[in-house]
Amino acid sequence: MNACTKDALIDERALSKLRWRCRRGLLENDLFIERFFDRHASGLTVSQAQALGVLMELSDNDLLDLLLARKLPEGDLLRDDITEVLGMLRTARSTV
Repeated sequence: MNACTKDALIDERALSKLRWRCRRGLLENDLFIERFFDRHASGLTVSQAQALGVLMELSDNDLLDLLLARKLPEGDLLRDDITEVLGMLRTARSTV
């Protein structure tokens, strides 16, 4: 995927699918994610959506630890796009 494609905004259908995929079993995670979408949905890029998808593969407890900064990304999660999305998720929490 080239840089132009990654910087493109995701379309409504992809956004809808992403929202569905981001539903979690832990209320605290759902609150972070709901606020994230409220704030960033209209400007979400393909790259950011992909990074969010990677985060959604984590267990609820591992995701919450990252969202609350109890743990830092490591291994496969130590990527700029994931760090960016984590920052967006955390900012959504602190401003609502």
